[in-house]
Amino acid sequence: MDFTIRAAMPEDCKDISRMIMELATYEKIPDQVKITQRDLEQDGFSRNPFFQCIIAEVPEQHRPKEGHAKVGYALYFYTYSTLKGRSVYMEDLYVMAEFRGKGIGKALMSKVAQLGLAAGCNQLSFTVLNWNKPSMDFYLSQGCWDITSDSGYHCMRCEGAALESLAEGNPKK
Repeated sequence: MDFTIRAAMPEDCKDISRMIMELATYEKIPDQVKITQRDLEQDGFSRNPFFQCIIAEVPEQHRPKEGHAKVGYALYFYTYSTLKGRSVYMEDLYVMAEFRGKGIGKALMSKVAQLGLAAGCNQLSFTVLNWNKPSMDFYLSQGCWDITSDSGYHCMRCEGAALESLAEGNPKK
């Protein structure tokens, strides 16, 4: 199948927002999406962007009935590991259902890896839901491994009122 991978541009944010909602629906968490198209435009394309994004695009003859040319994306950002140094974190890797199994996800992930290596990164990290066996199988087939089971790490989060309390020096228990 013909497709191209390219850097996202501000005008892609409408489609990125659409695909974020599709991914959240697949993950059974659409009510957790709080960002807007405007947030994406500001946070990804300002002077100091918080994230980078690449898009998978298909030519007109391969577009779905809805007419979408943009059929996948990978959203990532750079971080730092005190053990390994420069690192790239892939927040999302998404391909529309009807385009899965055609090499698009592999090409997106490969491009994130290439960009990370070009930036001097030593590792690519991401999370996957424990029930998402198709994605787990895909990532394992790409040479990735589950650090939760192998290294004993857990991904932790603090948000909302707990984050505000923590920032004020009064963490909630």
